[in-house]
Amino acid sequence: MLKTLDNSLELLKCFTKQNPSWGVRELSKEMNMNHSVVYRILSTFESHGFLSQNSETKKYELGIRFLEYGHIVQEKMNLSDYVYPIMKELSEETEESTFLTWLDGAEGVTVEIAETEKRIKFAVSIGTRTVLYAGASSKVMMAYLPEEKRAEIINKGLQAFTSKTILEPEKLMADLEVIRAKGWCYSIGEYSESIFALAVPLFNSNNEIIASLTIGGPEYRMPESIVPEVLPKLQKAAKKIQSYFSQYNMGTQNSYISR
Repeated sequence: MLKTLDNSLELLKCFTKQNPSWGVRELSKEMNMNHSVVYRILSTFESHGFLSQNSETKKYELGIRFLEYGHIVQEKMNLSDYVYPIMKELSEETEESTFLTWLDGAEGVTVEIAETEKRIKFAVSIGTRTVLYAGASSKVMMAYLPEEKRAEIINKGLQAFTSKTILEPEKLMADLEVIRAKGWCYSIGEYSESIFALAVPLFNSNNEIIASLTIGGPEYRMPESIVPEVLPKLQKAAKKIQSYFSQYNMGTQNSYISR
């Protein structure tokens, strides 16, 4: 029964912002699972409101029940009331967009955004998932994971998102050690072409890595020479958010590692 539950949850995790709908056969192929097993799992989720089937395409999509759960999680985190104003102030100070990325297993999830008023900006949507090995917002979290967890992520394979994505395991591990030693990460074009990102880690009350705070935008607006000027502003905002997380015991379900 636990194996069935595990398979069911793995199928559910395939429904992402990038791939919001799946047919039974294509999901069976994706997960390398029997077609009838996948059908039964999807039908069960549908009967409980977790999935719905499009009457025209016959593909399955996330159901309305997740909207309810999303509101529950949002209220619990209370990000909009306390964290967003801090992020908005940082965005106005730096004139770049600010992102809060949450650690979720082997991925990062964008949970809050404060966009810059500038016309040209880096656009990311809430709910976007990213790998942990490319881009400052994710790598600054991966740097604080246990060595075995980092190795596990790397051993699953590294995908090139741009020509600057680090694909050599030894080079990536060395880079993560440097990030951890500095306490921040700066990258250009590792996950998205011509985009810079400057990120710092955020921890819970147990000093476990749970999130990152990042400013990002077009690379021409933030050459590495400007980082020393902007970094203190980012760190100051992160300290305020860190205090909030510690006060309300945020993210204690993460059990990876302390600083």
